[in-house]
Amino acid sequence: MGPLFRDRIDAARKLSQLLLKYRDRNPVILGMARGGMVLAAEIARQLTADLDVLVVRKIGAPGNLEYGVGAIAPDGVRVFDNAALASLNLTAFDLSQTIAKETEEIERRLGLYREAMLPIDVSNRTVILVDDGLATGITAIAASRYVKQLGASHVVFAAPVCSRPGARLLHDDVDQLICLQAPEVFFAVGMWYEDFSQVTDQEVHNRMSYAKRREYLA
Repeated sequence: MGPLFRDRIDAARKLSQLLLKYRDRNPVILGMARGGMVLAAEIARQLTADLDVLVVRKIGAPGNLEYGVGAIAPDGVRVFDNAALASLNLTAFDLSQTIAKETEEIERRLGLYREAMLPIDVSNRTVILVDDGLATGITAIAASRYVKQLGASHVVFAAPVCSRPGARLLHDDVDQLICLQAPEVFFAVGMWYEDFSQVTDQEVHNRMSYAKRREYLA
């Protein structure tokens, strides 16, 4: 099967059609930076909804950082793949240096993206977490647990394309999981886009201009 979407904007417009039912619930759209923020900004426009950014970082295995064995979100939220840790004979303590480094990166990015803008209060609100795809599901779990810790009343995870194992792993951590496509053979998120160019910090910062306008109008 070839690509399903031209680019992230095309995917966002298609995904937004499944999210219109939340328009009247005053949702907060949280874009998972970097790539998810491109979709989230477009979805927020389509739903006339509040927009904010969320930074969650994958925790890679020592010597193989691409092999995710966990994920962290702000405020100390941590999720680990215990089976992966056991297979590598690792503990969470063994990852402490990586966790510290990625915690600093979360703080750096949030400071850059938000500048002086305060995070939107999500307590007792519907939160729609948006990413450009769901692979292992570990970062999405960290994101969901973070917004629940903040008091979100209803958590939706939405992505254009999801791996089936990732969707199964995430299922119990969200109130609803919305995927346009869940291919039987997944491989990687990028293979489902014609254009999956890397999103820069500046592009995420630019998308936050919509959030700032909404804040000023409130």
